[in-house]
Amino acid sequence: MAQVLIPSQLSAYTDGATRVAASGATVGAVLDDLDRRFPGLKFRVVDEQDRVRRHMRLFIGQAETRSIAHPLAPDDELLIFGALSGG
Repeated sequence: MAQVLIPSQLSAYTDGATRVAASGATVGAVLDDLDRRFPGLKFRVVDEQDRVRRHMRLFIGQAETRSIAHPLAPDDELLIFGALSGG
């Protein structure tokens, strides 16, 4: 299972957890697994066309990916980051 780091702005979906385990061979499959357990979380990360939202960043280790088709190894760590805005 991959370890997924959840940003604080999405932790309400995970009952406050900022690190959760999820299964899947790709980023998209991991997001699907998370969405089954935490409904609504995936839609905050990807849009209706399965593209990573502009204000979200996904990293596998230190490498950024914009593709939900990106493969994951069972011991990979997926980091989800959300851009902060204000004014």
